[in-house]
Amino acid sequence: MSEEYKIRSQKLRELRETNLDPYKNFFIPDSSSVEIKEKYKDIQPGEHIEKEHKIAGRIMTIRDFGSSAFFHIQDHTDKIQCFIEKRYDPKMLEFFKKYIDSGDLVGISGSIFRTKKGEITIYTKSITMLSKCLHPLPEKWHGLKDTETRYRNRHIDLIMNPEVKEIFIKRSKIISHIRNFLSERGFIEVETPYLQPVPSGAFAKPFKTYHKELEMNLFLRIAPELYLKRLIIGGFDKVFEIGKNFRNEGITSYHNPEFTMLELYQIYANYNDLMKMTEELLYDLAIKINSEPILKLGEEKVKISIPFKRVSIPEKVSEILGIPIEKLKDVKSLKEKINGQIEIDSEDWGEIVLKIFEEKFTDSIREPTFVVDFPVSTSPLAKRRKDDPDYTERFELYIYGMEIANGFSELNDPEDQRKRFEEQLKERKTREMLEDMDWDFVRALEYGMPPTAGEGIGIDRLVMTLVGTNSIKEIILFPTMRPEQSTLRKVKD
Repeated sequence: MSEEYKIRSQKLRELRETNLDPYKNFFIPDSSSVEIKEKYKDIQPGEHIEKEHKIAGRIMTIRDFGSSAFFHIQDHTDKIQCFIEKRYDPKMLEFFKKYIDSGDLVGISGSIFRTKKGEITIYTKSITMLSKCLHPLPEKWHGLKDTETRYRNRHIDLIMNPEVKEIFIKRSKIISHIRNFLSERGFIEVETPYLQPVPSGAFAKPFKTYHKELEMNLFLRIAPELYLKRLIIGGFDKVFEIGKNFRNEGITSYHNPEFTMLELYQIYANYNDLMKMTEELLYDLAIKINSEPILKLGEEKVKISIPFKRVSIPEKVSEILGIPIEKLKDVKSLKEKINGQIEIDSEDWGEIVLKIFEEKFTDSIREPTFVVDFPVSTSPLAKRRKDDPDYTERFELYIYGMEIANGFSELNDPEDQRKRFEEQLKERKTREMLEDMDWDFVRALEYGMPPTAGEGIGIDRLVMTLVGTNSIKEIILFPTMRPEQSTLRKVKD
């Protein structure tokens, strides 16, 4: 327990003893910092407006001048300076000095003036303690900069770093714009289960739990795909869902075990239709967030140009290895060409080709690029290409080396789907991923699903490219973190 915490706790006790409630809930502000600054932006230095305003917020800084003090209040919009002096009310100033600290939430009522230095300021007529802060805020000039500390203490991060709050305001605007974009095009927003009896819709390791009443294993969903397709079978023509997916896998600068996905499905459409719509959506979002068609990653910027570039997986791998496309289906030739440069744990030529493509090329992608022509074995839910049935009508959108979206013309042949599930189940078992496939979905397909195109877009990574951060933890309010040692000890005790 720090000395500062003890001092502030003592002030709290004294306030309670004098019947001054340090956690009042009846103060109602009538203005925000931004509203006051905008309303009185034209007043001159030294000019005083007697009309009183009520504002509430957190005290960020205090400058004590003995018989007076200046302090800044930060509300949900901005900061504004306040002034309190002995000449107006000696007892109020005494209360302020004795009990008020930086970090406290207070309500202020006062008139407005502009200081000689030109700053709009509230002349304090009354001050109300709304919530006592028992911990000192980080030091003014250095603030809260250590990333690990920031992510573990997002509440402090948001208080001290306004630019962080702005990122999450932009994130909210991005998601709202996506909803409006899809709604205007006739899509219906739906909700599907987070707890599923079979982890389906992607090839990923799930989080597993157990339901006591039903006496069965359940899994946090790795994707909502097969449930959304059931809705298409049931008669919906355009559906989408924005929600959480969970994958029990690694954590990197662009992976978090819990992440937000947009999934959408449209009947009588194919993957080309969705690529076109994705181009329009991304362009609109860039204009909405950045006021121009640009994407960012750190200091790097790229301009969005429609149509996006397209790169064929077999063509690029053929170019990388220097062999004809036909030779890509020869596992022995592939492994000889790789010569141990890439770790391969599969005997399937399609998986090996995709692995080579991802290892040798995707990091070099900067501008929005559609990757197309995925081998069938890597795309168990996608429709085969008519001109070459070993490849599928599937695309992935890459930006700055990250996969942002994945879409395809959906497989709606139940017999083909059953065979691919059987093949995928064999592959899962060789990797000790023993969960079964969703055979109920195959039975649902037997009722007939119209030609459909579907797409998933990673919201977190999309936000990264729009706000310009290079870590997924910067755009997730509470990213998954390893427990601190002190926390682990408390749990064990």
